[in-house]
Amino acid sequence: MFFQDGLTGSAWGDWANYTASPLRAFENELGVQAPFGFFDPLGLTKDGDVEAFKRRRSSELKNGRVAMLATMGYIVPEYFRFPGYCSPTAGVKFTDIPNGLAALSKVPGAGWTQIFLFLGLVEKGLYTYDPTREPGNYANAGVLGVPNGSTMAKGEGRNRKLNSELANGRLAMMAIIGMFFQDGLTGSAWGDWAAYTDSPLRAFENELGVQAPVGYFDPLGMSKDGDEKTFRRRRESELKNGRVAMFAAMGFITPEYFRFPGFLSPNQQLKFADVPNGLAALSKVPFLGWIQIIGFCGMVDFGLY
Repeated sequence: MFFQDGLTGSAWGDWANYTASPLRAFENELGVQAPFGFFDPLGLTKDGDVEAFKRRRSSELKNGRVAMLATMGYIVPEYFRFPGYCSPTAGVKFTDIPNGLAALSKVPGAGWTQIFLFLGLVEKGLYTYDPTREPGNYANAGVLGVPNGSTMAKGEGRNRKLNSELANGRLAMMAIIGMFFQDGLTGSAWGDWAAYTDSPLRAFENELGVQAPVGYFDPLGMSKDGDEKTFRRRRESELKNGRVAMFAAMGFITPEYFRFPGFLSPNQQLKFADVPNGLAALSKVPFLGWIQIIGFCGMVDFGLY
């Protein structure tokens, strides 16, 4: 609400009113999908540099495609393995290779060499970046990147499929990172968190607030020292901020539908109806009003609660 109010002048403001938005430059490109729209919180594209945008979009597509293959690469070996040997000279069978990150230890030096050479061939030979073509559309590739010369006719159907590719690639990038993370902690991409006995999530995992789907969320391990006093102080701050935020959210909404009658400040002839909603209201608060607000907050924080 603060963010949108600051940009548009209203917590419910139309983004079209924010003409200086860094989201304007490429908001009609592929990948602009609900609920985020064109997501560029850092304003990397606000300069309107088409070449830089195309290069970044090409990288996004490439990473998304690799992530989709990587995600499938985690799943498939759980159900299917090739018969025979992966490395006859080293006597390594496909069935000997564990799934996930543990498989890295089984790759011989010659195998890594083959992998890097193959990637170099794809990157520098088969699918080379061409600034004259749309991102992800390579001269040697057809539909889905298969080098068979196939094409998709331009139109709504093509745009829908390309949007789906971007969305699935973005999801796969998050998925593979999640698989790496859980695999590294538990030894399996589907591992039971109970197997991770060193987890910083153990100290207060039975406290209030431990709810699905996140469980006890402490990615920085701030409570792994088991310091109960520090935990209680942080939890109290969290509850206090949450309660204030609930009031603040209602405070943004209610004045859109109801205002008290009469004067907010009789000596300044300031009516409740004269006070705008949202951040603009701050400019209407007189100095003595701020003193009262700070005094009231102090009374609540150090006296009542």
